[in-house]
Amino acid sequence: MAQDKTIQCADCGSDFTFSASEQEFFASKGFTNEPKRCPTCRQARKQTRGGSGGSNSGGARQMFPAVCAACGKETQVPFEPRNGRPVYCSDCFAKSKSAY
Repeated sequence: MAQDKTIQCADCGSDFTFSASEQEFFASKGFTNEPKRCPTCRQARKQTRGGSGGSNSGGARQMFPAVCAACGKETQVPFEPRNGRPVYCSDCFAKSKSAY
């Protein structure tokens, strides 16, 4: 059975405990790396990134202005549009998805 480990936080430099049960949890999820940040710094980093693991946990998502390539309507999208790539408003995007 694993034993508790003491790890130094990469952000604040304080020591924190990576418990045996946390190690077992990490292993069960297939995670091979140990955490690099203490729980406080991990939480702060999640909040500045707007959530965890790509899910939006209530934080405001950054939106970018765009013009729909199909109807010309001004809209906002959750990614930065690139030149040469069409961007669609939600209505036109839904219509294009239902065509498949």
